Amino acid sequence: MPRKFVCANVALFVLVSQCFHLHIYYQNRFFHTTLAFCIAVRVSNTRGKRRNRLITGEIKKENHIAMTKIRHFKAITLVTLLGTSTFTPAADLMTAYQDAVRYDSGLAASRASLMAEKEGESQARAGLLPAISFTGSAQHIDTSADRTGGSHKTTAFGLSLSQPVFRAQTWFSYLASRENTQIAETRFSIAQQQLILDVATAYFNVLKAQESLTTRQSAEAAFKRQWEQAKERFDVGLITITEVHEAKANYDATQTASIQAQSQLDIANATLSRLSGVNYPFILDLKAGFPIVQPTPANVDIWIEQATRDNLSVQVSQLATEARQLQLKTSQAGHYPTLDLVASYNDTENHGMAPVDNSARTAALGLQLNMPLYQGGGTQASISKARYQLEEARLNLETARRNVRLQTSTLYRTILTDIETVHSQKQNIVSRESALEATRAGYSVGTRNIVEVLDAERNYFSALRDHAVARYDYVIDSLRLKQITGLLSPQDIIDINRWLEKK
Repeated sequence: MPRKFVCANVALFVLVSQCFHLHIYYQNRFFHTTLAFCIAVRVSNTRGKRRNRLITGEIKKENHIAMTKIRHFKAITLVTLLGTSTFTPAADLMTAYQDAVRYDSGLAASRASLMAEKEGESQARAGLLPAISFTGSAQHIDTSADRTGGSHKTTAFGLSLSQPVFRAQTWFSYLASRENTQIAETRFSIAQQQLILDVATAYFNVLKAQESLTTRQSAEAAFKRQWEQAKERFDVGLITITEVHEAKANYDATQTASIQAQSQLDIANATLSRLSGVNYPFILDLKAGFPIVQPTPANVDIWIEQATRDNLSVQVSQLATEARQLQLKTSQAGHYPTLDLVASYNDTENHGMAPVDNSARTAALGLQLNMPLYQGGGTQASISKARYQLEEARLNLETARRNVRLQTSTLYRTILTDIETVHSQKQNIVSRESALEATRAGYSVGTRNIVEVLDAERNYFSALRDHAVARYDYVIDSLRLKQITGLLSPQDIIDINRWLEKK
């Protein structure tokens, strides 16, 4: 190990040890001072209350100095330790998406399904291509028991070729397989778009949970200060014990809310990790200047028309309908004749004393016609089944179009609501902050009570949280609108990623 590295580690250990001893020293000093103060208060009488209040101020000042030094040395230790550790950069949305593309099993399954359908198309096309086969045989025949005596060998081989000339059933089946391949390609695109939306939703849900936890922790700290101030004001007779209990109850409620917010954050992080396969200690937040604008074009009818035409789920239903039409034609072609071009070559030779010489070479070329007359009613049943399946596909297509129209209209109006909510919540923060300052000022002069202060603080922190959540909802809903119109792509991730920064 390098000598400089050892010296640096020794120096770091000494510094941490000194900071720890100083921390213990000042903590002990704070404890003894507080104990002496409690004893002084216990033995004081009513006439000495003013003197005790003066002592209280002096002791608080000394304790404040001691605790300041403790925090100072803690900060030195923390900075020193962090300086020697490896810096972990915050992840952004693009990083999470790239990790998810490599990790997500659903996308991989959709890709495998696409490759399987492509092989199925090749399999269906094979029925239209030539088929060549080779046969061969060799026999040893012993005729020693016969009057002719002896034995002989017979060898034979044959080569045959068949080329379909007219096979309507095979042709329509091949066309249907091509439609199925296009369906698989479209479904793979759906899986890609869904992954983009899922990652973005999970990412901003983490930010929403972080914002909720931050505001609740801030509210918890503020309510704790109010509770402590209420106790002090009660000690000097400025308020009643009821206000102290009210402050304590609100403080306890914010503690519970913080615990719940932490649980929601853990769940949000787990959801993002399930998609990407990575646990991110930090993620970048949305910049304050992120543009909150109306969808372009600002006409819901245009969005509905585009969604009805380009929505990938609608396209899958359209392709499925076309595939069912081809399947019906395939079933109907079961009544049609088939015509094949056939060619063959056979060679048979005898070796030895064969009783009959059947050596021969033959070649044949011709057309083979096959006309189905009756298949036990199976062909007609297949046609009826295909008709019902086609009707089902047409109805599913109409249902998909209706759903897309409704979802597009709903999402468009939801985005407009998100925009109004962001602007109104931004103004609400200003109003709540002014109301909080006025309530605190009134409380300090005795015109407001503790309940009004707590309500004002709660409303202020709620406004902060609601404004942040409205911004995140706007981003998610905008991506959902692009998805339903078939426009969502990785470029949208890139565009949003430019508006992320370290919080």
